[in-house]
Amino acid sequence: MLTRPFGDSTAWRAAVLLGLFSSTFSTLVSQLTAARIGRDAAVDWMAVAAIPLRDAALSPEPGWPVIAAGILFHQWADVSWALVFFGLLGRWTAGLSPATLLVLCGPWALLTSSLEWFVLVPLLPFRQPLFTLEQPYWIGFLVHLTSASLYPLFPALRDWIAGRSSPHRRFAEVWAGLAAAGASGLGLLALLGWLGWEVPHLGDATFDQAYLRRMSDHHAQGAQLAALAVAKAEDPHLRALAGLMEAAQNGEIAVMSQWWDSWFPALSALCTPQEREAMPGRARPDEIETLRRAEGRAFDALFVALISRHHAGAAQMADEALGRAGDPRVRLLSHAIRHQQRGEIDLMRGTRDLAAVAAAARNLLLPFGHVTADRALDRAGP
Repeated sequence: MLTRPFGDSTAWRAAVLLGLFSSTFSTLVSQLTAARIGRDAAVDWMAVAAIPLRDAALSPEPGWPVIAAGILFHQWADVSWALVFFGLLGRWTAGLSPATLLVLCGPWALLTSSLEWFVLVPLLPFRQPLFTLEQPYWIGFLVHLTSASLYPLFPALRDWIAGRSSPHRRFAEVWAGLAAAGASGLGLLALLGWLGWEVPHLGDATFDQAYLRRMSDHHAQGAQLAALAVAKAEDPHLRALAGLMEAAQNGEIAVMSQWWDSWFPALSALCTPQEREAMPGRARPDEIETLRRAEGRAFDALFVALISRHHAGAAQMADEALGRAGDPRVRLLSHAIRHQQRGEIDLMRGTRDLAAVAAAARNLLLPFGHVTADRALDRAGP
């Protein structure tokens, strides 16, 4: 029904209330789901906080003020999208039925997450390439889909604010109950994961065991290199990026360790010397020692060369896992690692604006062998 005028204050007030509900729900689901799909929630919130706060948000250990800033910024964006959908577009949307809104929540999530990832964050108004280059698109889409899944509650909220009996009340009670039950289930899985039990490994474990062991070791060296840059880099932007790298790789190590302890508790997670030798992009001990002794701009240049090669090696390993991993969670983790490692190389190069969007799209979609710059970096020495 196209019965609600553009300026209907009831629709605007209901949109604000719905936005508060949907943003809180998506925040909760994101927090509880993160480690189940290979994400460190604190690092993800830090990347979101970096949209308005820039380098000031980045550190090796995201603190509660930064995490809170990321959550609040995310919730502000979610409320804004609800206001756009039911307020600005209220002439066409405020009278839609719950069933129609349920059908529209997927396309709306696709549209809004795409606008944020491709336009609003890396271009205008924020011009912050870090979020798009650091986080693969599918994370934002899942968050937006979670938020939009509560949009069918709008008709009942609108009627409640208007003080009238709603024919949609029963639906809203059932739908809100299902949302609460889903969040409770995710909370239980998160608690069990924290206690050392994850959903059992799925598929063939042969490759996954070797991959998790090797990637954890590879990340440990990457975090070691990044920690040196946090302490010694002359350029403040590079120092901030190094803090992000250290936090991201340590966060992924923690997730992989949690998975390992639950899936393969009787096996050793330590790499053999032969496995370390075969890892692409790994820095030699003499290269690390040279980096420790370097100072000023010489340190910055050497660090960028070493960590770029290291990141390209991790992207190569992750790309292999996308085709060979047995468990879908390992594949999700690997896709995020591939995107993030390539994106951090682009950030160190100063990639911005449309170039950052193009680079992020390539990093998201193309296999390692098609990204010739990364392959060249993997072969290059410092």
